[in-house]
Amino acid sequence: MNEHSRTDQRWALISVSDKSGLLGLATQLLDLGFALVSTGGTARALADADLAVTEVSDYTGFPEIMAGRVKTLHPRIHGGLLGRADIDDAVMAQHNIPRIQLAVINLYPFEAVTAKPDCSLQEAIENIDIGGPAMVRSAAKNHTSVGIVTSPDQYSRVLEQLKRGHGELSDAFRLELAIAAFNRIAQYDAAIANYLSALEPAGGQLAFPRQLNQCFSKIMDLRYGENPHQQAAWYQDAASVSGGLVKARQLQGKELSFNNIADADAAWACVSQFDSPACVIVKHANPCGVAIASQPLEAYQRAFATDPTSAFGGVIAFNHTVDGDCARTLIQQQFVEVLLAPAFTPEAQGALAAKPNARVLEVPLALALQQLDMTRVAGGLLVQTADNLTVQRTDCRVVSQRQPTEEEWQDLLFAWKVARMVKSNAIVCAAHGQTLGIGAGQMSRVDSARIARWKAADAGLDLSGSAMASDAFFPFRDGPDTAAEAGITSIIHPGGSMRDEEVIAAADEHGLAMVFTGVRHFRH
Repeated sequence: MNEHSRTDQRWALISVSDKSGLLGLATQLLDLGFALVSTGGTARALADADLAVTEVSDYTGFPEIMAGRVKTLHPRIHGGLLGRADIDDAVMAQHNIPRIQLAVINLYPFEAVTAKPDCSLQEAIENIDIGGPAMVRSAAKNHTSVGIVTSPDQYSRVLEQLKRGHGELSDAFRLELAIAAFNRIAQYDAAIANYLSALEPAGGQLAFPRQLNQCFSKIMDLRYGENPHQQAAWYQDAASVSGGLVKARQLQGKELSFNNIADADAAWACVSQFDSPACVIVKHANPCGVAIASQPLEAYQRAFATDPTSAFGGVIAFNHTVDGDCARTLIQQQFVEVLLAPAFTPEAQGALAAKPNARVLEVPLALALQQLDMTRVAGGLLVQTADNLTVQRTDCRVVSQRQPTEEEWQDLLFAWKVARMVKSNAIVCAAHGQTLGIGAGQMSRVDSARIARWKAADAGLDLSGSAMASDAFFPFRDGPDTAAEAGITSIIHPGGSMRDEEVIAAADEHGLAMVFTGVRHFRH
């Protein structure tokens, strides 16, 4: 009897594109008594490390053909993966098919290859794995007998279980691995289908594929949704970016709620726009105070001053490390639901521990942005590219007779960044890197302007000499008229109204500086 047909020999099939942790895994599998069978590049890597390995072609008795395109699609491989104990033993013995107890397989890097701007169709096609997904499906289907490992992230747990189980995996763990394997195959097939569905007949890629296949993995179940009678869960996009809330680490506090996450995401999106130390306070997905300063503490105090009433129970985000002074001031001054920052000093964490219910999140401040926004509608989905367009001063056009001063330019661009994050219709009044009044979500733009003015007065803030930003054009002159009445001296908005001339004339009449961005930022 040769070693390939021994019924007492445990076999591990290894075929990996990502060779991270491969040698360590293989060494420990050999120590546990497994014999290794492997494919081309993986087998060479193992052999080069002087590890005992059987090539697939020797194992099957059939050579790899078509430049490696056909190598594992063989009854000796799939029979070994699919054979059921006590059901298929006789046929396996008849055809000399050893049972494979462990399969370690990850796939050709289709997603990474097609993410490259210069990827050709031919290169994409060659990176569609055939044998790998077939083996993963076979092993996962027969998970009562086979452990299927599809990621280097799983290696440590697999080895731990094998050592504890004397070379065996528990039934529950094999099922867990199988579920992860089928999810990986679904994700992989979705990436291929999306890429091919977006091909233009004449070459190139469509902005949106003909069929959109999305994969999300659950981060956690939530106590309830937007309201207590709704159920909810939080999912991570398989193609999510390197930063953002899905990558957050919760340092303390109660479990996050649906509304906590929605508000925290809005706060993080707003604060991430700024390079200087910034603080954003959000209530019901709208910024109610935003400021920049030389230090996070000063930024917080200025943001809080915009609307102290609304700030109570809000979500607060910083784009710089929070220190002890900032943390102590914050918890003494107000009740906070969620606090976000890229880092917290040990002193800050000690101070925040005095408020154990406050949710404190450490969030990576990554520059990468999500590329698509999605909104469910009855029976379907609205998909658009994300509103990631940043307006610079050079993109703007001064349409008034008076040019903005340098100070007004700074105020205008600051207010514009905040207005982009406020629900439409949005009006933001600001000066010296601080919001003074915010009007959000009104059916009438002039009502938003009146609310911003009223909020500033209610907080005891003077709008004289400040800037006003509007997320869309003013359809009538009543917007500039309201601004002038409040002492505002400069306005930034997209322009493009049928009554632009009337609106500009109103600005000139009041001596306002008016700037058109040519860009609208509706946010529903």
